[in-house]
Amino acid sequence: MPTTLLTQLGPDPRGAAVRGHLEAAGVAVRSLSDAPTSTATAVLDERGAARYEFDIDWAPTQPLALPPGTTCLHTGSLATALEPGATAVEALLASADAVVSFDPNVRPSLMGAPDAARERIERLVALADVVKASDEDLAWLYPDSSPMDVVKRWRGLGPAMVVATLGGEGAFAVTAAAEARCPARPITVVDTVGAGDAFTSGMLWRLDALGLLGDRDALRRMGSAELGTVLDTAVAASAITCTRRGAEPPTRELLESCTS
Repeated sequence: MPTTLLTQLGPDPRGAAVRGHLEAAGVAVRSLSDAPTSTATAVLDERGAARYEFDIDWAPTQPLALPPGTTCLHTGSLATALEPGATAVEALLASADAVVSFDPNVRPSLMGAPDAARERIERLVALADVVKASDEDLAWLYPDSSPMDVVKRWRGLGPAMVVATLGGEGAFAVTAAAEARCPARPITVVDTVGAGDAFTSGMLWRLDALGLLGDRDALRRMGSAELGTVLDTAVAASAITCTRRGAEPPTRELLESCTS
């Protein structure tokens, strides 16, 4: 899908490496600052699960603006949590003439106390059309609530569709008209880095293929069969990524070959 990344990449070797990788994959890159390229160092445990060490800055010096004809705006995690850039991102979501996709992708070491993070995240959920969160995100934000309860609560804030990923238990989603659950695919986990983002990209691609990504009303009317198809595609994308070392999501062709 034609994609533009609004980001912050410095004029340094790391920035050049990231830019080259993205452009080779057909992604247009628009850097909003010349600050040094931020880093997140992933440290894997014996199960392939990652913890992160951050050296990161988010201070755009150029205005955030969507390319003409944008159908979907996706954002989340540190872009919506670190100031001063977070305030600019929130303003963009509030004014965007596009379907908004949001993944809080919680990083506790950089997001402060759960109470403050929860207040900001709920504001962003209310601005979004599609929301995805992991069970780990939801446990940190709402330690006394089940993922299903939070998904339904967030749906009530305004999004057309809210999804929770449940690790080995698959994924659960609700819309105004339907609920669906998809089991996890049996795999041997090599590396979980990028699994959540692969899930989201697979989900958005399938919504687009179904003709739903550019139509808020159609998203709200989505039935259980379509919702199940979207979850199946997203779970497959995440599973494939977990079988590979490094954040290597599947191509569209590979994803099509293993989903309905």
